[in-house]
Amino acid sequence: MMHWGNFGGMGFGGFGLGWILIVIFWSLAFMGIIYFARHMWDGKSPKIVIETAEDILKKKYAAGEITRDEYRGKMKEIN
Repeated sequence: MMHWGNFGGMGFGGFGLGWILIVIFWSLAFMGIIYFARHMWDGKSPKIVIETAEDILKKKYAAGEITRDEYRGKMKEIN
């Protein structure tokens, strides 16, 4: 006869292999949470990059999307 409280004889209801597996599982879960938290909040400020209009124009000019005259004209408008 199978006892449902024992999970098929794996020892989850007593002091067998089941308790060791449960302790290992929760230990790994706890260490994973700690690892995640330490890497998310490492005391450094967030790396937010704000591109200015000049930066965007420089990139467009370097990529060949705008001509030299367009670049100079738009830089004059910005400044």
